[in-house]
This record gives sequence, C-alpha cells and structure tokens, in this order.
Amino acid sequence: MINLIKLARNLQVTSVKDGKMMHNLKELDNCFKKFINQSDEYLPDGLTPVDIDLLHRLHLLNYYKQADGGFTRYFQVVETDEKITLINEQFIVWILSEKIDNTSSTFIFIAINKPEEPHLEIAFSVSGVYNTSKLVLRLLEHYLQEIQDTEESLDHIKED
Repeated sequence: MINLIKLARNLQVTSVKDGKMMHNLKELDNCFKKFINQSDEYLPDGLTPVDIDLLHRLHLLNYYKQADGGFTRYFQVVETDEKITLINEQFIVWILSEKIDNTSSTFIFIAINKPEEPHLEIAFSVSGVYNTSKLVLRLLEHYLQEIQDTEESLDHIKED
C-alpha cells in the first residue's frame, strides 16, 4: 500500500500559518464530492489508469534523478479518514487510498485552485505494482507541471 505520509514528505509539504491560505475546507470537500458524484460531467475522459503504456508515453520509465532546484511545490496538508487534501495557491490535490478486490489502489484528483471554485483537470489511479509513493510522486509532478504549462500558454494567448 502506498505510504501517503512519505508522499507528502517527498512533496516538501508545509503547513501555511501566515494566513495567506484562506480556504474553506467544507466548501472544498463539497466540491470534491460533486466531482466524484458527477465524474462523467467533470471527467469526460474518465479516470486515467496508470499502466506501462501510460508510463512509456509520459517518459517516466527511464531512470529518474531529480536535479537540484527541480520541481518543488509547497502544500497545506489536510488529512481525514477518507482522504488527504493538498492545497496551495495554484492547485488542490485529493488523494484517496482504497482496497479493491484485495488490491490496494490510490486515486488522485488534481484541480486548479480558482477563486470561484476548483476546476477539476485530471484524475488518475494506481494499483498493484504501480501503487508506490515514488511513482505517484513522479506522476503528480508530471501532471502538475503539464497543467501549469498549459495554463501559462493559455494566459499568454489571452494577452495577445
């Protein structure tokens, strides 16, 4: 089973105490429930299962050594019995761990943290041999960077 606390440590997660993060956790939880209950609407492509083909397409099968000054994100962590929620100014990430048919599975939902309401971008699941904190971290890094790059490109297009 994935060690979510280890994952959080690998993400260099910190709690924000300076008052800059003013998120209503009840509203975030309601958004998450809405995303889950209406997943067909919010995730028209469905939940992306992680397998060898996906890892190959994302170039995540090669040896991985993060360079100094590499990708770093700081998140506020909220842990409940149901899930772990990671929150920062750009993203909200929900991580759920379940046992399905005697196989541990982890589900990760990534949303852009918008002022009006989070915007769900992607969700993926890992299970079996793919359900390791190291792989989940690499996938999370990849998708967060991809979303950030896309948002920056869209902002640049809007400016032109």
